[in-house]
Amino acid sequence: MNSVKEHKRKIFLLPLFLILCLLFGGCGEPVSDPGGSDKEIEKESSDKVSIGLSFDSFVIERWIRDRDVFTSTARELGAEVNVQNANGDVEEQISQIRYLIQKKVDVLVVVAADCEKLTEVMKEARDKKIKTISYDRLILNSGTDLYLSFDNKAVGTLMAKALKEAIPDGGDIFLIQGAAEDNNVTLVREGFDEEIEGSGLNIVYEANCAGWTSELGADYVREALSEHPDVKGIMCGNDDIASAVIRVLAEERLAGEVAVVGQDGDLAACQRIVEGTQTMTAFKPVESLAKVAAEYAVAMAKGEMPEESELSGTIDDGSGEVNCLLLEPIAVKKNNMKKVIVDGGYHSLEDVYLNVRETGEKG
Repeated sequence: MNSVKEHKRKIFLLPLFLILCLLFGGCGEPVSDPGGSDKEIEKESSDKVSIGLSFDSFVIERWIRDRDVFTSTARELGAEVNVQNANGDVEEQISQIRYLIQKKVDVLVVVAADCEKLTEVMKEARDKKIKTISYDRLILNSGTDLYLSFDNKAVGTLMAKALKEAIPDGGDIFLIQGAAEDNNVTLVREGFDEEIEGSGLNIVYEANCAGWTSELGADYVREALSEHPDVKGIMCGNDDIASAVIRVLAEERLAGEVAVVGQDGDLAACQRIVEGTQTMTAFKPVESLAKVAAEYAVAMAKGEMPEESELSGTIDDGSGEVNCLLLEPIAVKKNNMKKVIVDGGYHSLEDVYLNVRETGEKG
């Protein structure tokens, strides 16, 4: 009898419970509102570290790896991660960052669509006592708490060295670079220019692919070839752009004849290197960077800032020096592909050597 009464009491209370849920905003999980609203959104959980992770886009293959490693590492450390993707639209990214500020995240980690246009919104986050991390691309004049990336100047140096080795007698080269609004492109160029000085390599054509759109690389290299058909080498902003460039070279029966360098270690680039149509990729072990970034983000949310001994030093963002950690890139060619890429677990042996018989290496 008591159990029946208890059951009836529960049935009676259920409608009241539902009404209370409706009155106080619902009982389910909070719904994301990337566009933001005038009403400040309460932080979802007061007992968990909350991290906002804002991406420019996922057009570049590596960003998916960064996202997955970052989120899994942060969650293992007990943090919640709110991932936003602006699809290459800087105004959308600003709106999404403001949404994350309203969500009262503890730390904001940003891969910038534009390293200058995000300055003010990053300052807004800092004004709200939110710790900020510029991830891979330094957001200028923002006084970010930490900048985590690879040594992008060293990327340019590795690219130039690879072209110098491939073209020892010198010759004309093209630069089909990444987005001009990406500060990393400036740093890569600095390293590249310093290394080729006095080498006999002559830059006869250069262009920037807006938004890192690889299809533009195909248009630019066609234009460049019409003006300078005797090109000896091409520096591409990344491996995705190199894919478009090498397709055009193949159409002109120049693939394998012109030295091509890129960066990121994309699978397609690794396949081209062992096939002989791409010379080198400046490989950046993004899993290491993403893991470190997640660990620092969680620590910073708890008030633990990185020790100077853990960092690479500081870098000037235009408004002053900010703490930075810069990991070293690795030049990957045919002779060290297996050691770096396959043995490192980045791509499988079968995938890298899919189109060639040889799966070993020659000194």
